[in-house]
Amino acid sequence: MNKKLEKLLILSVDFLTIYIVGYLYFVFRVESGLFLFTIRPEFLITSYILYLYWFFIFLFVGMYKTWFAASRFDELSTLFKSSFIGNFILFFAIYIDDSLHGVSSGSRILIIIYWGMFLTFVGSGRLIVRFIQRRLLINGIGRKNSIIIGFNDKAKEVMDQIVAHKALGFDIIGFVAVEDKNIGNEYNGVKVIGNTDSLLKYIDDHSIEEIIIALDRKDDNILIDILGKCSSSKVGLKIVPDLYEILSGQARTSQLYGIPLIDLMPEIMPEWEKKVKRLMDIFVSIITLTGSLPICLISGIAIKLDSKGPVFFRQSRCGIDNKIFKIFKFRSMFDDAEKQSGPVWSKKNDPRITKVGKLIRLLRIDEIPQMINVLKGEMSMVGPRPERPFFVEKLAEEIPYYKRRLKIRPGITGWAQVKHKYDESIDDVKVKLKYDLFYIENMSLRMDLKILFRTIFVVLLGQKHFN
Repeated sequence: MNKKLEKLLILSVDFLTIYIVGYLYFVFRVESGLFLFTIRPEFLITSYILYLYWFFIFLFVGMYKTWFAASRFDELSTLFKSSFIGNFILFFAIYIDDSLHGVSSGSRILIIIYWGMFLTFVGSGRLIVRFIQRRLLINGIGRKNSIIIGFNDKAKEVMDQIVAHKALGFDIIGFVAVEDKNIGNEYNGVKVIGNTDSLLKYIDDHSIEEIIIALDRKDDNILIDILGKCSSSKVGLKIVPDLYEILSGQARTSQLYGIPLIDLMPEIMPEWEKKVKRLMDIFVSIITLTGSLPICLISGIAIKLDSKGPVFFRQSRCGIDNKIFKIFKFRSMFDDAEKQSGPVWSKKNDPRITKVGKLIRLLRIDEIPQMINVLKGEMSMVGPRPERPFFVEKLAEEIPYYKRRLKIRPGITGWAQVKHKYDESIDDVKVKLKYDLFYIENMSLRMDLKILFRTIFVVLLGQKHFN
């Protein structure tokens, strides 16, 4: 099923079931005459407000993510938890409102009644949609082209399970072997199409969306190579772990009909935190751009008086998923500073920096125009600093996992910025990469706030970094 069609269907079903629950509850609470009202509620307006309320709750907890071979039990579990919290907030607000208007609502029993109706109808609606999706997957609609890396007992067992359970939605295009001697071999009607050296070519040629890795323990070095190659791709990566990893507690696994799988490079931050993070970005960027307007005007005039060239500096940077965007900054160097040298890193006491440039860099005023990039969604307040395409390609060749930084929006500040100095060499980049990867694997609103407070501390003290 097309992703847009899937989301439209689930949104429509949610709207219909929430509306039905609201109507039945309205009949019970208002039309039945069991409860007295000084002012009769208006159903139509209330129903729309209720839907919007639940829509935002579902959005924040990730219930509108694209579904693919997911557990229906997990979805119902998420619905149970989100509806529990949502109903608690809703009826607490109703209880306060009824108390203020002197209405006896019997809110305790009403909480249970509404919640039971909500779970029954919304849960049933979701299950019907998922049943339809499963039937479509079985009938060949909405399936994902996939490959299995490895040609061993583990790989063959996974292949058997995928063939036996079509509802998983995997179409295995072929095996990718570690050893050349396996090329051309076949299992269960699926051939070994090549080796890992041409992995990216297979991904492009066959529009691969999912990779299942079934390697032996002796092939750990190949796993690292695969992760490096796929770090900039949008393919999903799953690995069949060794029994030792499961028993030792080193792997958090999901199940593919009895076969444990580990999602590699997962998104750590929950969906609702991502939405809150984006709202924070918009709020902070608007406040900063508005509040700093006098400083920006003074800085712009000073830059023009100090040296020839534009007030703003624009440069191509790599954003999320390697999308190129133009970053905005106040110009702190002489115009065409890299005309002779080409792309080079800034360094201590850099002669290319103007007098005004030194001051605005010290006070971090040169970074303020980047709030425009934040407002446009090209950057976030917190994240790895965006790098130029020239350096991204160069560094990706020298440093494994470097392109992992491109999985999230780049930021104005980040964990690497408050813990380390400006990049002046490849060694600085390697150190900062460790901090960036630590941030990516531990992303949370709490950590973002911690970084923002540390950044304020750094700016106030005029330091390069904070230890």
